[in-house]
This record gives sequence, C-alpha cells and structure tokens, in this order.
Amino acid sequence: MPQEHWQTEPQQHDFPAAVNYLSLLMPQLAATTLVNTLRSAPTVRHQAKDLLRASRLNLLKKTNAHVASDLAKIRSGEMLSPVLLVRGNIRHGFALTIADGYHRVCASYWIDENAEIPCRVVDLASGASPSEATTES
Repeated sequence: MPQEHWQTEPQQHDFPAAVNYLSLLMPQLAATTLVNTLRSAPTVRHQAKDLLRASRLNLLKKTNAHVASDLAKIRSGEMLSPVLLVRGNIRHGFALTIADGYHRVCASYWIDENAEIPCRVVDLASGASPSEATTES
C-alpha cells in the first residue's frame, strides 16, 4: 500500500492559482468569492479515479512535466497539497471543476487509482450572488 503523501491543509499559493483558473470560467469577483469559500471549507477525501471521472478530464501521462514533478516529490517524501474543487451539477451537465490540483490528482492516480485524495469542495452556488444561486440549482 502506498505511503500517505498528502498534507492536511492547502498551501496558500493554491488559492490565488484557483482564482486565476476560475476567472477564465466566470467573472473575477465570482471566482474570488468562490475561492474564499474554499478557504474555510472542510477537507474531505475522494478517490483519484472518481475525481477524474467526475471532472471528465483525461488522465495525464506520467511524462507530463507537472505530473512527473509531482511524482518525483512523492518519491522524495514531499507531501502534496490537497486539491480545490467546485462541485459539478449532473442535472445541468456540468462536470466537477478541479480549480487547483489536476496534476496532483493524476500523479496520485499513477501511484494508486483508489488513493483517497484530500479535497476542499464547494458548490458553485456558494460563490454566486443570491440571484445567480437560484438559477444554478
């Protein structure tokens, strides 16, 4: 069984990275609000294979530069930061969004697809204004 390779708390630089990514999908203010909600969300655990399936993202190859870097970190005993997620909406066909940590999910999958990855998960509506929240539900 692989040794645990996850930190318990996200690194501070993960949050601005998540804002940068999410601001490509939504207005900057909404992205910032959503990430501020992620800062205080509880940490839960989900299997690597389920995160990839729910996000509808492909597993990146071990040779991808970022995945290879994360695999090297794991081999050297360095702990990876939990991933930051925005829950999908199956009724509306929206996949899970990995706001930060896609490469870490892939690296962990290569070690053990059943690996339980620490995650912070929020609903899209938690970062929306009240009028946006009702249209997303």
